[in-house]
Amino acid sequence: MPAKFRDYYQTLGVEKSAAADEIKSAFRKLARKFHPDTAKNKKEAEEKFKEINEAYEVLGDPEKRKKYDAFGAGWQQAGGPPPGWQQRGGGFGGGHPGGGVEFEGTGFSDFFEQMFGGAGRRSRRDGGFGGFGGGGFEEPPQRGEDAEADIMVTLEEAFHGSTRQISFRRGEAGKVETYTVKIPKGIRENQKIRLAGQGGSGSAGKGDLYLRVKFQRHPDFEIQGADLIYDLEVPAWDAVLGCDVHVPTLEGRAKLKIAPGTQSGKKLRLPGMGLPLGTGKRGDLYAVVEISVPTAPDPDEKELWEKLAAKHH
Repeated sequence: MPAKFRDYYQTLGVEKSAAADEIKSAFRKLARKFHPDTAKNKKEAEEKFKEINEAYEVLGDPEKRKKYDAFGAGWQQAGGPPPGWQQRGGGFGGGHPGGGVEFEGTGFSDFFEQMFGGAGRRSRRDGGFGGFGGGGFEEPPQRGEDAEADIMVTLEEAFHGSTRQISFRRGEAGKVETYTVKIPKGIRENQKIRLAGQGGSGSAGKGDLYLRVKFQRHPDFEIQGADLIYDLEVPAWDAVLGCDVHVPTLEGRAKLKIAPGTQSGKKLRLPGMGLPLGTGKRGDLYAVVEISVPTAPDPDEKELWEKLAAKHH
């Protein structure tokens, strides 16, 4: 059954012409509001947070956004998805009707998986003897095909490790199978978690299912390898005079000193506060200073800024 189209622009509350910075700002505002750790209704917030994350996963990536925009325009004009759009790229079924796989618990909607190849098939076969036309040759027993799907993992899960239940159904009439997945502490993005024997069936046994880790977008951090990047807004007067601030980390908040005369763009390093490297060590957290100024100063504030400006003219 075709997945329902998702309007990611509506999810983030931005126009289709929105610039990248506007989309990023909208995501962060909503993600902080609906983060499950701070929301009162955790169940409702968790679902909303996934929707927001999925929308930003697409609109925050120039290539995905381009593909989505091209598809979205066609969808609106035609009143529905184009023919064949809802068919996944292979699934477990060997290409026959009803051979796809539907997943739950991976963190992505059916629309995302079908639109961006979240589920698919990869064959371990070497082509058998099909290239010879099959005349008189008997194909040897084949192991079932492996399959892949994306699984959305939070930075906290990657840092601490966790377990997750996922469900999948093979074909439209297949029963729902549930599997407990262990997410190892320190796992990295694009690494794969192997579920042995959960792939396609074959005469020589079943293939495996591989879950490809995708990190959930975080409202505070961007990821560069094992390093975390945090945009730190500092009022102009604190940048001039210096101050102490507290920045978020994966383990709470850490104190950071802003030296007098700090310039915008300055990177302040918190060593060993990033993601695990798999060697017993960790990456770093970098707070990047963004100096903020009042957008609507009151008369008294404006007078002080004018005096300061006059002093330097």
